[in-house]
Amino acid sequence: MSNASLAAWGGASEMPPVGMLLREWRKRRHRSQLDLALDAEISQRHLSFLESGRSRPSREMILRLADHLDIPFREQNRLLTAAGFAPVHAERSLDDPALDAAREAVQKILRGYEPHPALAVDRHWTMIYANRALEPLLFSIAPALLEPPVNVLRVSLHPQGLAPRILNFREWRAHILLRLTQQIAASADMALVSLQKELQAYPVPEAEKAGLAADVTAYGGVAVPLRLASEAGPLEFLSTTTVFGTALDITLSELAIEAFFPTNGETAERFARLFALD
Repeated sequence: MSNASLAAWGGASEMPPVGMLLREWRKRRHRSQLDLALDAEISQRHLSFLESGRSRPSREMILRLADHLDIPFREQNRLLTAAGFAPVHAERSLDDPALDAAREAVQKILRGYEPHPALAVDRHWTMIYANRALEPLLFSIAPALLEPPVNVLRVSLHPQGLAPRILNFREWRAHILLRLTQQIAASADMALVSLQKELQAYPVPEAEKAGLAADVTAYGGVAVPLRLASEAGPLEFLSTTTVFGTALDITLSELAIEAFFPTNGETAERFARLFALD
C-alpha cells in the first residue's frame, strides 16, 4: 500500500484491517513472510492467514510481530485498535505530572549543552524546548516563522529563514530531505510526507555559495556539517541527536534532542562571542 493509499484511510472508522496493516509494515521493512515467521516463531502459513484476514491475531501476537518489525509505539496502538483491542502505549502531554522527571531531564540536558546550541523536537520537528545558545543563530529569521508552533526544518530551509545564510545549502537541504525520507519509511507518518513536499518546493537561494556541489569527502563522508554565515563570520557545526532509548510513553519515545557543536576553533571563538553578546 502506498503513502497515498494510506492517506485514504482517514479516521478510525475507515481504518484498514489489521492483517493489511501488518502486511504493509512487513513490506516496509523488506521482510519476507518466511523471514518474519521464523523470527516470531510461528509458521509461515499462520502469518499468511493473519495478513489475509483468515485468522484473527491475538493481542500478544500483534505486539510480538510489531516488535520484530520495529513498529513505532503510535502505530502499534493503531494495529491493536484495528484488531479490536485497547491501546497499550500511553500518550501523555509533556505537561503531565507523570512526565515531570523526563521534562526536567530534557531541560537539564539542554542547559548542559551551553554554550552550544541545542533544542528538543517532536516527531514532526516541532520545537518543544531550546537552550539560550540557539538564540544568536536566529537573528535574521522572519518573525512569522518563529511563532509557535515552530517547525525547525521549515525555519532551516525557508527562504525567509536560515536558508540565505546557509553556505552549503544544497548539501544541507539534501541531508534534511534524506532524513525525512528515512523517517517516513520508518513511521509511515503522512504529516512528514506533507512537510517533505513543502520543503522540496522551497526555492534554492541565489547566493553564489548555495550552488556549490556537496563535499562528499568532508568528515570521511559520514557527517554533513552546517555552514552558516553570521555577524561574527562563518560558522561550521556538526549535529548530534539524542533520544530516550527506554521510553515507554509515546510522547517521550518521539522526542529528540538536536545539539550543534563547532567543528573548528574559529567557530568556537566566534560563537562564544555571539553567545556572550546575546
